[in-house]
Amino acid sequence: MNNALTAAAAGFGTGLSLIVAIGAQNAFVLRQGVRRDAVLAVVGICALSDAVLIALGVGGVGAVVVAWPGALTAVGWIGGAFLLCYGALAARRVFRPSGALRADGAAAGSRRRAVLTCLALTWLNPHVYLDTVFLLGSVAADRGPLRWTFGLGAAAASLVWFAALGFGARYLGRFLSRPVAWRVLDGLVAATMIVLGVSLVAGA
Repeated sequence: MNNALTAAAAGFGTGLSLIVAIGAQNAFVLRQGVRRDAVLAVVGICALSDAVLIALGVGGVGAVVVAWPGALTAVGWIGGAFLLCYGALAARRVFRPSGALRADGAAAGSRRRAVLTCLALTWLNPHVYLDTVFLLGSVAADRGPLRWTFGLGAAAASLVWFAALGFGARYLGRFLSRPVAWRVLDGLVAATMIVLGVSLVAGA
């Protein structure tokens, strides 16, 4: 029992350390949380996607993907182009803010658009595969028969993080009631998306 708890705790800590950094996915979840727009759907997609990818990594799928390097290259190009487009839209909002960005969510975007964007940010980002399938998978392999317990801890960390980020962001509503605050947030999102997009295209 103690070994299982240790493996789960190690998985939780490792998983949390990999997802707390500011990235395309986190920036999007934060923005949706502040807007209170499709938060449950976005959090669910992020957490479930991570759980699937972690399971693939623990199951040893990473070794199969390594044998087909062209797959990650293709994902890099597609994901990089998507992030650059999304970053450009966020940059446009910095200079041309609209009523659709109010923190009370009165003019929130469609749930379908949020879901599709979240899916693209999650599954078209090669870094997600590197962190979950390859890195977490290799660390979990060292746990032997407890590798699935380690993976469960990592998946739990993902769920806790995205839930806290998405549902906790609403408490920033008072701060973001000012238009200039939305410009700062969109500026952060734009910079994050563009930098990551360039890095993905350059590394593809």
